[in-house]
Amino acid sequence: MMLQPTPPAQHIVTFAQTLAGGGVERAMLRLVDGWLDAGRRVTILLGTREGPLAHELPPGADVIELGATALPALRVPPALFRALGADLLFCPGNHYTSSVLWLRFALGRAMPSVVAKISNALTCRHLGLATAKRLWLARHPAFIDHFVAMSVGMRSETVSALGVAPQRVSTIPNPPARPRMLSLPGWLPRAPLLVGVGRLEPQKRWDRLIAAIPRLADCAAIAVILGEGSLRGALEAQVRALDLGGRVTLPGYHPEPTGHLRRARAAVLTSDFKGVPNVLREALALGTPVVTTESSCAVREIVTRPELGTVVPCDDPAALVAALDAWLSPEARRPRPVPPPGIDAPQRYLELFDRLVIERRALAA
Repeated sequence: MMLQPTPPAQHIVTFAQTLAGGGVERAMLRLVDGWLDAGRRVTILLGTREGPLAHELPPGADVIELGATALPALRVPPALFRALGADLLFCPGNHYTSSVLWLRFALGRAMPSVVAKISNALTCRHLGLATAKRLWLARHPAFIDHFVAMSVGMRSETVSALGVAPQRVSTIPNPPARPRMLSLPGWLPRAPLLVGVGRLEPQKRWDRLIAAIPRLADCAAIAVILGEGSLRGALEAQVRALDLGGRVTLPGYHPEPTGHLRRARAAVLTSDFKGVPNVLREALALGTPVVTTESSCAVREIVTRPELGTVVPCDDPAALVAALDAWLSPEARRPRPVPPPGIDAPQRYLELFDRLVIERRALAA
């Protein structure tokens, strides 16, 4: 019996602060699951393994807890990283690139190949174009070997914002969720439903959706926002101030929003900035239209036709209300389901990883 040769990127290391339910971490866990299925070894360095995504940790992954959740905690001790003997380091999002810089500085020539996924917009008015921001982005090509954008538009933005050679940026969508149909909660009424999915954090701007509810033509419509985060208290106070206790619900993180999205008249995204919003693709895969702010260049790559949904400016409350009214109307027609891309994403990443490791070894020879 012939043994299969060991692939170049046999051992992949990645990391995350917490498993608190963020889209970056959830996409990373889906990729890890695919890499394990392909026979690779994967080590995940975690600030803590606690959180609602803990049940999604692939059972075959090696998990090392670093014991703290602040970003500086991801300054992995060089001795620990050397002992892992990684072939490649995968950075799952923009938020973590400072940890890569730290490791590159600490390990020098012993640093393995690094691939970083661009998980959020690099250029938007909310991030600004301050000199410090431009200088930080300009440094990335010096300590990251290859970048992955999740859409064609984000790839162009990455090349422009980072000043990186186009051949160092690949386009690979996030892998789609493996839906698990969970029963809807008994408290959910049969009223016209708007659903938001995402963390309760400043960039998500759920206050926009809450502020729109009392202005809707359909006084029976309700909004459910599935997520958890630091702004829970502020958002609950806004709901009380607008006397919307019966029309806006914040039940917390939900492990599988498919049932809610399927029931919704529209999935709603009100963020200031995003990467490629997976929730839009998940909703459209179910035949649920979307209402979204123009929070990323990728939004219009997803909402490609008016029958799929409505894109509104970030700071236009009237446009948001008008779009919600249109999709709440009894005359509104649901779109046909749109199959999401990215089913082959884990394999495409592995092909990229193997190529980079081969190239690195050839240069070192």
